[in-house]
Amino acid sequence: DKTVSLRKDLSEMHEWITQAEEEYLERDFEYKTPEELQKAVEELKRAKEEALQKEVKVKLITDSVNNFIAKAPPAAHEALKKELDVLITSYQQLCSRLNGKWKTLEEVWACWRELLTYLDVENKWLNEIERKLKATENVQGGAEEISESLDSLERLMRHPEDNRNQIRELAQTLTDGGILDELINEKLEKFNTRWEELQQEAVRRQKSLEQSIQSAQETDKTLRLIQESLAAIDKQLAAYTADRVDAAQVPQEAQ
Repeated sequence: DKTVSLRKDLSEMHEWITQAEEEYLERDFEYKTPEELQKAVEELKRAKEEALQKEVKVKLITDSVNNFIAKAPPAAHEALKKELDVLITSYQQLCSRLNGKWKTLEEVWACWRELLTYLDVENKWLNEIERKLKATENVQGGAEEISESLDSLERLMRHPEDNRNQIRELAQTLTDGGILDELINEKLEKFNTRWEELQQEAVRRQKSLEQSIQSAQETDKTLRLIQESLAAIDKQLAAYTADRVDAAQVPQEAQ
């Protein structure tokens, strides 16, 4: 009987749609690791593609039902037409929901990857600060050399806040959705702690270098005065020597 065959096809398709809904749309997902999140994105992509492939099956069933209705007596029309309409609606809703959930998870995955990129950039900058702080621990030389070290540290510290703000916003977006929240909180706590510590150390180092510059400038000034005094004395002694003046005849400091 053609009606029985058509109803069987409709029933099988309904069962597949129900199973797909239970498997991919109604099940609670928890994403605690990046691997789980990536796996879910891939699974939903496959489910979406599989659902689209079922479009051929739905079209064949639709054509079969419509052909049967065109030839069958009116009494057989209504029930089959209603079942077909329900099937088409359910199928379209499934495709739409699968596609929507897949897109959402793809965006979440992209958000996670973006967060990692920003963290990587900022951690590389913090590595530079660490190297710079180590290089300026014991700066040798005069005021000019110390001033150059201070300038290079200050240039490095003039780092825009944009990346850190992005990290905060991306992390908030993910953890608000309960996605990778433990891992993200752990990464953020580590990053923020390191950021604060290095900022504080950099401020201390800047003050220390400023004091070193001041001390070096005072030393340079003292040395210059001594050199000027020695030059004057040297000039005076040279004049005494040229005039063959005896030591006993010149002032005490010249002797």
